Amino acid sequence: MPTLIDKRIARALDSVTSPTKKNARTRPSRRARTRKSDRTVVLWSAPVPKAPAQHWLIKSEPSKYSWAQLEKDGRTYWDGVRNFEARNFLRAMKVGDFCLFYHSNEGKELVGLAKVVKEAYPDPTSPEEDWSAVDVAPIKPLKAPVSLEAIKSDPDLTDMALLKRSRLSVVPVTKPQFDHILKLARTKV
Repeated sequence: MPTLIDKRIARALDSVTSPTKKNARTRPSRRARTRKSDRTVVLWSAPVPKAPAQHWLIKSEPSKYSWAQLEKDGRTYWDGVRNFEARNFLRAMKVGDFCLFYHSNEGKELVGLAKVVKEAYPDPTSPEEDWSAVDVAPIKPLKAPVSLEAIKSDPDLTDMALLKRSRLSVVPVTKPQFDHILKLARTKV
């Protein structure tokens, strides 16, 4: 059922879109031109489709911050990234993106699945510099951790950024790679 406002909007649109009608205004009245609210009318907006979730791999040394600690904390900020490429990956993360949690140096295996819960903001550990942090929260541990050796030996994972850009603490993961890793880990999202 159209409301009074809907009828007024339809009438206004009709007068603007069809100036050949009798008594149709081709120019708004003086009063309408001077009222700011008349100049900034938004009729409606279609829902913006949500972009599909991206997938990332985040690394941490277990002695500094382990998967078990993330599960215990329930949420943490991912800070301390001091590489420009990795920083740009942090800035590309969106709320709801999935993160594979990788234990580096000790263990060298994917151990958990997390999600981004807050998009990039200035890194609180370096207030004078242009670094970023994001907040992540655990989703679940992987049922079967996936070792670095398993990743290296798997032909479907040879192009992973973990192998190509091994020095970065944050790297993107493609959807097929992400799905394949979850299959290896016997884990479902």
